[in-house]
Amino acid sequence: MIAALRPGMLALAVSAAPVSAEGFGDVLRGGDVFERECGACHEIGSGASNRVGPHLNDLFGRRAGSVAFRYSASLSRMGADGLVWTLETLDAYVENPRTLVSGTRMSYRGLKDAGRRADLMAYLRSATASPADIPESAPTARPTMPNLPPAVLAIVGDADYGEYLSSECTTCHLRDGGDAGIPAITGWPEEDFVVAMHAYRQKLRPHPVMQMMAGRLSDEEIAALAAYFAKLE
Repeated sequence: MIAALRPGMLALAVSAAPVSAEGFGDVLRGGDVFERECGACHEIGSGASNRVGPHLNDLFGRRAGSVAFRYSASLSRMGADGLVWTLETLDAYVENPRTLVSGTRMSYRGLKDAGRRADLMAYLRSATASPADIPESAPTARPTMPNLPPAVLAIVGDADYGEYLSSECTTCHLRDGGDAGIPAITGWPEEDFVVAMHAYRQKLRPHPVMQMMAGRLSDEEIAALAAYFAKLE
């Protein structure tokens, strides 16, 4: 069905067969979300091409940065690290692109409403030829990740303690903010740092070393590191 459509007409076609399985988003509503939130930069459906952003056909199961498109170095690097667009990773990226890919060129502040994201996921997945029609495949809508209670984001980090903890970080990352193949982490807003580390801890970000490092740290230690690196220029 999708192959016969022009970009932007997908919602009209799938409205006759709405997703009804428990927990799935609504494809029709998702089409409206797509037009409002994504349509200015992305196309989807038959004949879709790259615009400001890459086309979004067959997005689920696709390695990040794998379409012939001029991606940011950060997104290309995440793809090389193994980031694949699944429900979990894509949902987190749409909620806040910087959660997964700091330095992405996608100038989008994120979609905070979990229900609208679920609808968008259903719509995007309807344009993935496989495994969209396989009943036992992963569901289209699941709880938001990373799941960060407000209390975690409210922790006030101790920058001095963060400096004490930072030696392991600076074996790879440069304190002067240089980016020699490894992303700079100095000057980050504290919340972005905390969200990124918890994304590694919950295995949304794919780098195995960072997953291990984040898994060793307590919430307070992550906040302390965030406070320390935020003040470095």
